[in-house]
Amino acid sequence: MGNQSNTIGRAYEYICIETLNTEINKIRASEIEKNSNYDIAKSCWKIIDMDMQGTLEQSALSAVYSIFDLEPLILEETQNKLILKLQKDSEGEIGDVRDILIIRNDIKWEIGLSIKHNHFAVKHSRLGKNLDFAERWFGIKCSEEYWDAINPVFSYLSDKKALGTKWRDLPNKERDVYIPILNAFVEEIKRKYIENSQLPQKMVEYLLGQYDFYKVISIDNKKVTQIQTYNLRGNLNKASKSRKPKTIIPIAKLPTRIISIEFKPNSNNTVELYLDEGWQFSFRIHNASTLVETSLKFDIQIIGMPTSIISIECRWDRK
Repeated sequence: MGNQSNTIGRAYEYICIETLNTEINKIRASEIEKNSNYDIAKSCWKIIDMDMQGTLEQSALSAVYSIFDLEPLILEETQNKLILKLQKDSEGEIGDVRDILIIRNDIKWEIGLSIKHNHFAVKHSRLGKNLDFAERWFGIKCSEEYWDAINPVFSYLSDKKALGTKWRDLPNKERDVYIPILNAFVEEIKRKYIENSQLPQKMVEYLLGQYDFYKVISIDNKKVTQIQTYNLRGNLNKASKSRKPKTIIPIAKLPTRIISIEFKPNSNNTVELYLDEGWQFSFRIHNASTLVETSLKFDIQIIGMPTSIISIECRWDRK
């Protein structure tokens, strides 16, 4: 993610949490827990232009009342203040993809929102010379076959890095780097699946995190904010003492089988993974820098979801 995109993304987190706080306080008491991540988001908000601020304000406001309709416990009046909190980025590295937490300490309850601006990426995981992706993703160490397959590629990249070579100057990065690395990745997934039948479930839990959450995506050019419901463990959509959710969110089933994992047709840099229960992911590998380095980044997207994951479109011009 470029600097400008990162700045706008953090500014969007800021206006989302501020809008939530403002609208909740019209009905019951809430407050934002100030921390370093909040300060960073606020500073990003201050440096974007007024037109973008207006866009993000519309986007955030359009989604808030849909979230209230899904989660009656947010607005239930109690003696305790409801707490809103921006999480540190490091939480995402240990399996928590939620950016904003909404917390009630009186009943030990919380839900989370993952905030996205104009993109649908799930994760940006890396493959590298010494990165054991299988251990990080599934808790199973990569095989010797995997290391043997990738070592020549990363030795080649190490040599090019030492020369200060730019990615664009490699003679054929798809043939020499992307294809062999992705082939090694695909074969390792297949090997680990044979060893551990729980791999499909572990894959989705890694990609989507260990907590249920709502994904809030601003789609500026359509003037729509999309809310996706990831209720994998049944922790979302609880009724309050006086009110039931307006929309009932089913629990989405985790996969149990890999149907296929192979290159996307006519692509040298993208692998597609098809699982049962409707889960489908794409893994596009790319260089995330100008100069050659000894790691590559995945852009991981959901290209198919179970019907039990509901997408709600909140139009900005809705009255």
